[in-house]
Amino acid sequence: MSLSVERPDTRSLPSQKPIRLLDNAGHAVHGSATGGFDLPDPATLLDLYRRMVVARRFDVQVTALTRQGRLATYPSALGQEACEIGAISALEACDWFFPTYRDSVALLTRGIEPGDILASFRGDWHNGYDQHAHRTASQATPLATQALHAVGLSHAARLRNDPIVALTMLGDGATSEGDAHEAFNFAAVWQTPTVFIVQNNQFAISVPLSRQTRAATLADKAVGYGMPGFHVDGNDVAAMFAVTRAAIERARSGGGPTLIEGLTYRIEAHTNSDDPTRYRAARDVEHWKRRDPIERLERYLVSEGALPEDVRTEIADAAEQVAADTRQVMTAEATIDPLELFDHVYANPRAALLEQRGRLAAELAEAAASGSTPAAHAGAAR
Repeated sequence: MSLSVERPDTRSLPSQKPIRLLDNAGHAVHGSATGGFDLPDPATLLDLYRRMVVARRFDVQVTALTRQGRLATYPSALGQEACEIGAISALEACDWFFPTYRDSVALLTRGIEPGDILASFRGDWHNGYDQHAHRTASQATPLATQALHAVGLSHAARLRNDPIVALTMLGDGATSEGDAHEAFNFAAVWQTPTVFIVQNNQFAISVPLSRQTRAATLADKAVGYGMPGFHVDGNDVAAMFAVTRAAIERARSGGGPTLIEGLTYRIEAHTNSDDPTRYRAARDVEHWKRRDPIERLERYLVSEGALPEDVRTEIADAAEQVAADTRQVMTAEATIDPLELFDHVYANPRAALLEQRGRLAAELAEAAASGSTPAAHAGAAR
């Protein structure tokens, strides 16, 4: 995609104040600003804090591995942890999750191993984990296509009287796609148990939100589809969890879909191949760093006596272990079988596919007999 580099975006934040339960300083919010939602209990907040700390350490580690050339690309979620983890933590184990390419920390929180999450970014597999075991679809690179899949699955579940909910995440740029419109519309018309989480990090690669829509907030768009919409402080994990949990309960009870916009910011580049200095100002990045979601929750937990030093140390150690495990699995040489290209394509392979597989198998056998290096043929097969 080409970059729009005419000038940095200078728009102000939306005039509508987002729902929040903790302010930037980590103080509990009261009154109308809460939108009628309650602050989760300290045990839940401590668990969310733990998950965010581990997720950030994983994200920072993966970004470092990308810069070392161990991964082809990686879209960081640094600064967006509250959006992703607040939402994904509200799901039950039976529910389904439909992520985008930026939602790796949500997959980690869902219980997927680092090596399985990163297999596609390294080019080993198109998808490195069992989708059914984790109730998690593959990370979608095309914008908004996964939203339609979430609606389709949740619609089928409703027809079967299966009480599950499908949650999908989108970026602000994805809401400009026709697939998003179709997903929102079908979900509302069919009253599917679907929850849409829009992570409004304010840029679709280099295109600012002001050049995508004149709507004051993306949550306002829900009105046109006939479903509830909530504009939430996406750096407040307590608010993201509370609003998403309520939307999931509503969907499960037959109340239909909900659109939740989390207002946040992408601290890192779009991917390692992007140069964000060409379209945004450094002062804006610094402004959002001061609204850090982890520091905000940490201040509240400390003030409530819910984060003693030994617990904080234990959480930091757990995060370092995840980083070490990630380094180890990404440093190890991957074992690639070129014939795996033909696995999991069709339940009943077609004749043409079997013929192609046979030809490749013969070529590999011939190469092995002549003493050629398997790695060379594996690379050619990719």
